[in-house]
Amino acid sequence: MDFVQLAIVGLLVGSVVGLGAMGLTLSFGIMKFANFSHGDMMTLGMFLAFAVVGNMGLAGPQMAPLSIPVGLIAGVVFAAAGVALLAAGVDRVVYRRLRRRGSATITMAIASLGIAIMLRAAIQLTWGPLPARYSTGINPAWRLPGDLLIKPDQVLIIGLTLVLAVALYLIMYRTRLGKAMRATADNAELADIAGIDTERIRLATWMIAGALIAVAGVMFAVQAQLRFDAGFEFLLPMFAATILGGIGNPWGALVGGLVVGISQETSTYWIPSGFKAGVPFMILIVMLLTRPRGLFGSTF
Repeated sequence: MDFVQLAIVGLLVGSVVGLGAMGLTLSFGIMKFANFSHGDMMTLGMFLAFAVVGNMGLAGPQMAPLSIPVGLIAGVVFAAAGVALLAAGVDRVVYRRLRRRGSATITMAIASLGIAIMLRAAIQLTWGPLPARYSTGINPAWRLPGDLLIKPDQVLIIGLTLVLAVALYLIMYRTRLGKAMRATADNAELADIAGIDTERIRLATWMIAGALIAVAGVMFAVQAQLRFDAGFEFLLPMFAATILGGIGNPWGALVGGLVVGISQETSTYWIPSGFKAGVPFMILIVMLLTRPRGLFGSTF
């Protein structure tokens, strides 16, 4: 396959990884622990959308030239809201209690791992172990100059990633909520003293991160199959993107995701595809040795 064509595929994969990593690094920047349930919340998002277009029978006609049904619009909204509420609920039931007890960050991380395992089991129990699809619609590729191919679905995914990245930027830098989030991430105790309701900020952070990862899950499933373990497979690439861009930096996470996706796919131009998963982590090791704070540092 042509190198540029591989780069286009990598851009698509990187968009999904980057969008998920933005939510991951956002929650890490404020909560200060690695959320291992993030990948399985991605899986939940794709299956909640499937509940709308599949189980509820609200698929509707295909949105030509896309392959997806019109009902997936409602599915995305339902998935984003559902995962956002779940993330907020888990914080209230589990993480807030651990914070009040002064639990160490490793305790919080292990708790999130337990939640991930339970969530994956619940998804498999509810929707079964077999893969599924949103639609069997045809999505013919557009031919670009240079005999390159790109599908309308792929253009939608890349474009939606950019729109959500801009939306997150506006929230972070043009709203009072964003200012409070940045203050909480910088110093939660000082933010408390200044009158900021840090618990409310944490709640909002979980909801934003949950919505982002849900959309990322739906985007992935548009181009692939829905599998109960799909989000878990994306977890390590999302962590790699988060560290590459700079922990706590959403924009760095997006760029890190693009680096992960493009390097992974273009590497198959020289090496067998079975080894491509290790390429981003080689880049990560080099980055940690030469620039430990990541490409853009570790602040908002």
